[in-house]
Amino acid sequence: MAEYDVAIIGGGPGGYVAAIRAAQLGLTVALFEKERVGGLCLNWGCIPSKAVLKNADVVNYVRDGQAWGLGGTDTVTFDYGAAIDRSREVVERIVGGVEGLLRDNGVAVFTGEASLSGTRTVVCAGAEHQAANILIATGASPRMLPGVQPDGETLLTSREALARRDPPKRAVIIGAGPIGVEFAHVWASYGAEVTIVELLETLLPLEDPDIGRQLKRSFEGRGIRCLVKTRVEEVATGAGGARVTVKSEAGEEALDADTVLVAIGFIPHTAGLNLESTGVATQRGFITIDDRMQTSVPGIYAVGDVTGKLMLAHVASQQGVLAIENIAGKSPPALDYIQLPRATFCQPQVGSIGYTEAAAKEAGFAVKTGRFPMTALGRAVASGHTEGFVKVIADEVTGQVLGIHMIGYDVNDLLGEATMVALLEATTIEVGFAVHAHPTLAEAIKEAALAVDGEAIHIARKRTPRPEGANPR
Repeated sequence: MAEYDVAIIGGGPGGYVAAIRAAQLGLTVALFEKERVGGLCLNWGCIPSKAVLKNADVVNYVRDGQAWGLGGTDTVTFDYGAAIDRSREVVERIVGGVEGLLRDNGVAVFTGEASLSGTRTVVCAGAEHQAANILIATGASPRMLPGVQPDGETLLTSREALARRDPPKRAVIIGAGPIGVEFAHVWASYGAEVTIVELLETLLPLEDPDIGRQLKRSFEGRGIRCLVKTRVEEVATGAGGARVTVKSEAGEEALDADTVLVAIGFIPHTAGLNLESTGVATQRGFITIDDRMQTSVPGIYAVGDVTGKLMLAHVASQQGVLAIENIAGKSPPALDYIQLPRATFCQPQVGSIGYTEAAAKEAGFAVKTGRFPMTALGRAVASGHTEGFVKVIADEVTGQVLGIHMIGYDVNDLLGEATMVALLEATTIEVGFAVHAHPTLAEAIKEAALAVDGEAIHIARKRTPRPEGANPR
């Protein structure tokens, strides 16, 4: 019976990063993964979807070729199957790289379903493995509507959508979170007639509402129909595809489609772990953790989507690092989940960090905001992509930046700077003082920070009307 310092169940971005960090710190590590390392993100999520999104960018550039001096673009054909093939090649390369990293770091990798047997034993393929500490990183799977099950042909989750080699002709996407709007962008780029149905008031409802409204305008300008504040009443399938019945303030409507994508969130992977044998506490199915990533049971930790904290791959990875460093006796700082970056990769892209304007006010801050439009940014104009803006939210008392919210072409490349602004608790004066290279997209963050106090250089300043009879000096 093998004994390890750490046994990790789940080889996604939380699990495999934790395994490598543990090996770096001299711990013996066993990693258990039921499929291939990389988890949903690398195999059927973040990585393949971004590869397909890049293909969509190329398609759109070619469609608009005349604006770039390209002739004959009206006769070009677009092979969606080739985009899917390329995405799988990208997956193979990256997953193979992760497998190599685990091997080079001496991590023992076991393939198969794993479960707990007490608080110090992991069972996989009938064999028991003892460990001083156990880390659960089993992730989550797409949540479905009641009574609706994916069939891989008409009713899809993101996983099935990334496997099919032809774009739909008419698609209904249920849910306007990141997955929903990314597929809307891809399929519309390949000529699909797309309708998005969202129960809440805006697209990307967890983002600042100004961002969601701008994305809706952008999508509708491309012919993507966006039904917000709309509830799905029924999804019925037949030989000709599917009919989705929806209801809004305007009444009831039937939407016919050959493809329905359900993108309404995720449920944690805890079934089959035998958590009952350990006493690990859960809430709404998600594993409860403290700031050290420890569960209610000493020696058992959990990271990533299975905790429900912030269901993003990079968050899982950082949680994995912190869990291992706590196991190794280090004292890393706790994560501030509000000040972690969020990214959506449709075009225009959406990137954000920190409080939304409403959330900052609810948290008790006196809030002031600044906004800079991409239409006033030299790099955006030169690149031909002027949709969107950067919005900075600041504390009126201290000037500290509380949130940065961006929408525009490739704005997620700016999230590195936004993350450093948040980490260093920078003020609008400091961000506005920092010299940014010209012409770059990052200048929009500087200008938005300056705009908080009405000092942006490249947009007209909003002047406060003078009282009647005041001296113009």
